Amino acid sequence: MNTAFSKAAPAAFATDDERWAAVLNRDVSADGAFFYGVRTTGVFCRPSCASRLPRRDNVDFFDSTDEARAAGYRECKRCQPGGLPRELDIVNRACAALDADPQQRLTLAQLGEAVHVSPFHLQRLFKRVVGVSPRQYQAAQRGAALRDALQRGADVTRATVDAGFGSPSRMYDTAAAELGMAPSEYRRKGAGLRVHYASAQTSLGLVLVATTDKGICKIAFGDDEAPLADALRKEFASAELIADPARLAPFIEQIDAYLRGKRQRFDLPLDIAATAFQQRVWEALRRIPYGETRSYSQIAEAVGSPRAVRAVASACASNPVALAIPCHRVVQKGGALAGYRWGVARKAMLLDAEARGEAKADHEAKADHKAAHPIADVDHAA
Repeated sequence: MNTAFSKAAPAAFATDDERWAAVLNRDVSADGAFFYGVRTTGVFCRPSCASRLPRRDNVDFFDSTDEARAAGYRECKRCQPGGLPRELDIVNRACAALDADPQQRLTLAQLGEAVHVSPFHLQRLFKRVVGVSPRQYQAAQRGAALRDALQRGADVTRATVDAGFGSPSRMYDTAAAELGMAPSEYRRKGAGLRVHYASAQTSLGLVLVATTDKGICKIAFGDDEAPLADALRKEFASAELIADPARLAPFIEQIDAYLRGKRQRFDLPLDIAATAFQQRVWEALRRIPYGETRSYSQIAEAVGSPRAVRAVASACASNPVALAIPCHRVVQKGGALAGYRWGVARKAMLLDAEARGEAKADHEAKADHKAAHPIADVDHAA
C-alpha cells in the first residue's frame, strides 16, 4: 500500500504541528481530516490546496467547515473546501469498486488503497455523502442481491451463495434486517400471508389501505383504484388478498377525519419492513409536530448523518404508509415542496390543511382560555 495514504488515522493530524506539516506537504490524505484558515485573507482551505502557502503565524486550524465559517472565514474558490465535486468523485469511485464485484468483501484499507484515499478519511467521506459506511453499503448490496435471487425463484441456499454471504448462518443473522422478514418468507412474496384491503374516496383522491394481522402495511393515494390494487398485488404476489371494506372502515375513518382537520394524530398499528437507516428516518418524521415542517438536511442531522440528505430523501420516497409516517412534512431547505410519492399537489394540500388545522386549534384554545378566565382577561386588557 502507498504509505502516503496509509499513514492517515484518527490521531494522524491531532496536533497543530502535524496539521501544519500536512499543509506544507499539500497532503491529499489530510483532506477532510481538518481545514485551515488564513487570517490575512479571511479564507479557509483544504490541506492540499495549491494556493500560495501562508505564514504559520497567520494560520488557524478547524475540524470542520462549519467551525471555519463560524470563525468568520469564507471558502477558498480554488480548492472549494465546502463543495462536493472532489468528494463525489472519490465516493463514486469507491462505489464503483464495491459494485464491480458485490460478492467480494473489501476491507476499508483495501477500498482506500483502490481510490487512493486514507481509510480514515474515506470512512468519514463515504458516510457523509452516502449516509452509510462502506461496510453498511456492502451489506445493503448483499441484501439487494439476496432479494433479486429470491424473487427469481432461487432456493434460499443458492440465493445465499449468489448474494455473497459467507455462510447460511451469517445470512440468517443479517438478512432479516434487510428484507424485513425471514428469507424463506420473502421468497414466497407473502405466501401464507393474509392481507385485507379497501379503498375509499377522500379529499386527496382515492386512498387504498391494506393490513396484515399485525397492522397497517400500506396507505397509498392515487386517482384510480385499479393501479393501486395492481401495485398491492405485485408487492404481495403470493399472499392472499381480501377486499374487506368493513374491516378497514375504522382505519379509513381515521384518515378521513385527519384530512378534514378533525384529528391530528393516528392510532394505527403498523406492520412495515425497514432497513436500519429507513427506520431512523421514519422515526424522525413521526416526531415532526402537526402543522410544522422540517428540511431534508434537518432530518439528516436528527438521525446523526448530517451529510446524508439524499439518503433521507430516498427513505422518504420509500415510505409505504402515507400520513401515518408524515413524509409530506419534509421540504427543501428554502421551503420548496420538492417531490412526494403521491404527488406534489397532494403534499401542498396536506401542508395547507395542517396549517389551517393548527391555526384553528390555537384559536379554539384561546377561546377556551378566555371563557375559563374572563376576569383575568379583562384585567389584562385594562
